[in-house]
Formats: sequence, C-alpha cells, structure tokens
Amino acid sequence: MPRRPSRPVRVLASALAAGALLTVPACSSDGDGGGAASDAASPLADRARVSATPTTNRLTQAGARAALITEGDLEGDWNQTKDAAAWGDKLLIGKVDVAQFLTAKANAADCQRFLDALYDDDLLGKPSGASALTGFQQGDSRLLYQVAAYNPVRLSASLGWLKTLPVRCDQFTATDAQGGKRTVQVTTSSVPNQGDARQGLQVTVQGTANGEPTTLTLDVAAVRVGNDAITVTAGGLDGGEHDSLELAVREGAQRLKDVQSGKTPAPGPGREG
Repeated sequence: MPRRPSRPVRVLASALAAGALLTVPACSSDGDGGGAASDAASPLADRARVSATPTTNRLTQAGARAALITEGDLEGDWNQTKDAAAWGDKLLIGKVDVAQFLTAKANAADCQRFLDALYDDDLLGKPSGASALTGFQQGDSRLLYQVAAYNPVRLSASLGWLKTLPVRCDQFTATDAQGGKRTVQVTTSSVPNQGDARQGLQVTVQGTANGEPTTLTLDVAAVRVGNDAITVTAGGLDGGEHDSLELAVREGAQRLKDVQSGKTPAPGPGREG
C-alpha cells in the first residue's frame, strides 16, 4: 500500500536570521570532469577513506545550522522558505511493481527503499547526530539542502548503495493509492569533486496530476565530508536544476569544512544585479 505522507521532525533554518530556528514536522565538477562514475569506489574502499580522514570537531546542532547554505550561496531567484521540512511530492508515493523484476526481486526492494527515502529526505539513512535542513523555491522549482552527522560505517554503506541504483533501478513502475501507474527512471549524474566521497543521480517520475500527464525531474547529490554529509535535491515539474545543485554542493561542502575546523563560514558571494 502507498505510504501515508507523514514527515519526520526536523530543524529548519529561518530565512530571516542566521541561527534562528523553526521546529516543524517533516522532505561537473568544477571543469575537472569528476562525475559520479569516476568516484564509484567500493563501500570497503570508501570505509578505508573514512578512517583516514583527519579528526574534526563533532558536528553540533548549532554547527549544522551554520553549515547550511543561504540565498547568498545560490545564483538566480531562489528564495529561502519556512516550510521546506514539510515538503514531499506526492508523485514519489507509490508501491513498486515487484512483478516487473522477474529475475532480480531484491532490486524491487531497493527501488522501494529509494522512492521512500527520496520522499522522506533520508537518502543516507537516519542521522546519528546533529542535523539541519533548509529549502529554497524559484518559480515551480524547489531546492532542499540538508547537513547531518552519521555513523561512518553506515554512511559509507549508504553512499555505496546509492551508486548501485542506476543499474538496479534504471526504470521501474510504481502504483499510487488510486491504481495510477508511474514510470520512474534513475540515472547517474555528475557531482562537483568536493568532500571525501560523492554520488549524483537524476530521477524522473512520469505520471498524472489533476488528470493531466506530468513529469517530475529531480537532481540529487550526496557528499561525505568526514563523518558528516550534505544532501541536495533540486528540481520540479519544470525540469531538473543541475546547475543550482552543483553550486549548492560547492558552496555547502566548503561551509561544512569550515564548521568542522572550528571556523565561521564566510558569507556567500551574493547575487549580481
């Protein structure tokens, strides 16, 4: 049965002042060609890099909030919103058609897990420590940004799992509560060469909304920085927002590094004109 659209409790950064809080119920690499394919290391190798990461300050709740990007870190007309923690596109709610996976039933479970995690904003699993989330809107597009602390072994395993999805879940069908069919496609996407490990995906969901054919396109990125990570989801019914996602990753990874080393992140470059 399709899941009920409940949201976990999260911390949302206020658009009005850094450090202000809202607690609400819950949602190319810099020219170096360093896309996700070049980073497809095994979870075991990724785990080895975790242990080799220099010691950093433990992420606190205040630190997680400070590491969030702001409007000044994004180009275009993105405006920070106060309700991002309650986002969740209903096109992502559905039961994966297991019968479609004739010889790989386990893949159906992976696709269901991915669809659920995409809706619940926990692509890397539940954080083990501090976490903060913020969101931005530009027209009909949304950009959701999260910073959180994770168990290092589970974080490595989650990134390894994300790398397998373009093969295991390249295309599948999900059914909503009314029996409507949705076609979901998952492909690999490039991510700026930031942090210690990273994975990018693009997800398209073709279905109907208000009786009309529609397509939801989401660009997704997860980047590990030590034992912490950032996740970004950007897009909407007007298409993906890959350029904005890449900028969010570049600016956000540096902000998180600054927080980990005890520094105060510098203000974003701001907007032109």
